[in-house]
Amino acid sequence: QVQLVESGGGLVQAGGSLRLSCAASGRTFSNYTMGWFRQAPGKEREFVAAINWRGSTTYYRESVRGRFTIARDNAKNTLDLQMNSLKPEDTAVYYCAADTGRMEWVRTYYRDYDYWGQGTQVTVSS
Repeated sequence: QVQLVESGGGLVQAGGSLRLSCAASGRTFSNYTMGWFRQAPGKEREFVAAINWRGSTTYYRESVRGRFTIARDNAKNTLDLQMNSLKPEDTAVYYCAADTGRMEWVRTYYRDYDYWGQGTQVTVSS
């Protein structure tokens, strides 16, 4: 069992930056693939980025590649998402999620993730 709590969302102008953090409880965080997803009003939840259990593999959706960076600190049980050059289309609720499968690769389908945080709102104004 793991509990996830996101923080760091807010309102920012286009071109600005935000850093999201996810604090995880439980001793097994270091065994899990971790991911960030987002959901805009009226849209399906979509994959943003993921990192494998030891941080050796990362993957991003194409629209954020080069602008967002995912990172984890297994000693501190934290997951971060640095978001730069934000665009209005990045506006959504962002969720931290844990995939309990211990793999070298990462999965991008939200139903593969077992634990979810409550979400944090990111709003990018034009």
